[in-house]
Amino acid sequence: MFNAITHSQIWVLDQDQALDFYVGKLGFEVHTDAQLDFMRWLTINVPGQPERELILMVPGPPALDPDTAEVVRGLLGKGVGGAVIITTDDCRGTYETLRAKGVEFTEEPVERFYGIDVGLRDPFGNPLRITQPAPVEAEPPAA
Repeated sequence: MFNAITHSQIWVLDQDQALDFYVGKLGFEVHTDAQLDFMRWLTINVPGQPERELILMVPGPPALDPDTAEVVRGLLGKGVGGAVIITTDDCRGTYETLRAKGVEFTEEPVERFYGIDVGLRDPFGNPLRITQPAPVEAEPPAA
């Protein structure tokens, strides 16, 4: 029935600032940057993976009415935005590279049952995780 999830979306307050962070610091590529009559359609992707786009959308029309957009803008800074999980082959190395570029993290890399994981937020409050998957599937700890 379905073939793939091709687009996911997060809210950002400024698309140019989002580009600076996601492309300039994290190393994503711009997939589409098009000014439509009613909005700017801006998507990025992990290099070499153009089939999986992340939409960087400003809260407002046509997706949201003005009152709802104002609520979303207020919640963003509190970390209530969508979460994005990115994988890497070297979590600790990626952490050090991004720290050198001025990326601020909410924690240092930690070993977990599923691999090595680190947390950060984008400039708008969206939570991001960078994960180095464990070499073998691991069972979650018992509750």
